[in-house]
Amino acid sequence: MRRLAEQKRTVEQWRSLEKKSSEIAELINLATEEADTSFANEIHAEMEKLAEFLDKLELELAFSGEYDSRNAILALHSGAGGTESQDWAEMLLRMYLRWAERRGYKAEVLDESRGEEVGIKNVTVSISGEYAFGYLKSEHGVHRLVRLSPFDSDHARHTSFVLVEVMPEAEENVDIKIDSEDLKVEAFRSSGAGGQNVQKVSSAVRITHLPSGLVVTCQTERSQHQNKAIALKILYSRLLEMEMEKQAEEHAKLKGKRIEAGWGNQIRSYVLHPYKMVKDHRTDFETGNPEDVLNGELDGFITAYLRSIVGRQDV
Repeated sequence: MRRLAEQKRTVEQWRSLEKKSSEIAELINLATEEADTSFANEIHAEMEKLAEFLDKLELELAFSGEYDSRNAILALHSGAGGTESQDWAEMLLRMYLRWAERRGYKAEVLDESRGEEVGIKNVTVSISGEYAFGYLKSEHGVHRLVRLSPFDSDHARHTSFVLVEVMPEAEENVDIKIDSEDLKVEAFRSSGAGGQNVQKVSSAVRITHLPSGLVVTCQTERSQHQNKAIALKILYSRLLEMEMEKQAEEHAKLKGKRIEAGWGNQIRSYVLHPYKMVKDHRTDFETGNPEDVLNGELDGFITAYLRSIVGRQDV
């Protein structure tokens, strides 16, 4: 039913575009036949609206993936460098939460591992909204920060890295089916904040998917049942991501493309010193205002990436 509704919406949009373009064409023909220039401003305004609408629909061509309309699961992992990278992970978390808020999306932290001093070691966030995964898939990769360290007494320049993973939210027993015998579920005491109950009761949950070796933990909720439900939600999404990667590799082999494994190179650099710039290395889109980007102004980067996808799509 969800797919049917999406298809109907798409057809209605293109039919509306077709109708509007026909109306403008008739208006132009009428003005030409009668040599009447009084329609010029109206025609120009309507054509601008039409071009803007077409631009929006063209961008949506990038949402041709099977899971693009889904909610997204976002996972951030701080790289080597301890405090520096953990602080950078927290900055990125704030950036994505602000971006979600700007778009009217719902954001919920599912699991979090705090740094010993400041920042975040790892965090998993659910972003819910129309085409959340379609938009956020542009963020998958390594993000690099260059700045004068606030934690260094010499204020030396430091480079930090954070890996951002973006997964579509999986539908249990629809996208992925898991046999209960393939799961090893363990309870343990939470190491995070939450009061005496969390510290004394084994409410945190660790789930191991035996066939793949994937391990997922959750300790943010006070209830073991809630933590298990969240951990399963993350596990399903990770298994779906693995299946998507497997299909992509098989497709690439058929086309003779090489797939790079591991972290790979950074997709985007955020430079705060000696100059200010944020640059995406895949599209060359850049801005000299990193403060706005870190406050959630990501649409320019996301749009540039989606347009590059449309340009690369097979005919």
